[in-house]
Amino acid sequence: VQLQASGGGLVQPGGSLRLSCAASGSIFNIDVMGWYRQAPGKQRELVATITNGGSTQYVDSVKGRFTISRDNAKNTVYLQMNSLKPEDTAVYYCNAQGIIYDSGSSYYTGPDRWGQGTQVTVSS
Repeated sequence: VQLQASGGGLVQPGGSLRLSCAASGSIFNIDVMGWYRQAPGKQRELVATITNGGSTQYVDSVKGRFTISRDNAKNTVYLQMNSLKPEDTAVYYCNAQGIIYDSGSSYYTGPDRWGQGTQVTVSS
């Protein structure tokens, strides 16, 4: 499976962006999809995840500002980011865990996958 992320860009503080990440391939199910970010000189951190049942979790710093959602039929996860702050500046990566593939005659699991990353810059 491949994960294709889009939607990053440059935005002023207080602005909004919406990230999208679509998983392609012969996918039967993805257990958890999520977003991580990595700022220069820092470790990659979890931003938000969502299960195929819709359960979500967020890092404290984005609660109330970011909303994660997914379209299971399209194997796509979204991250709506509002009230952006300069400290949100980072490369954002999408992630898929618990992938089950459909070969047409059987189902099998595969490794977790990462998208290529999309840059989000919050600056005036």
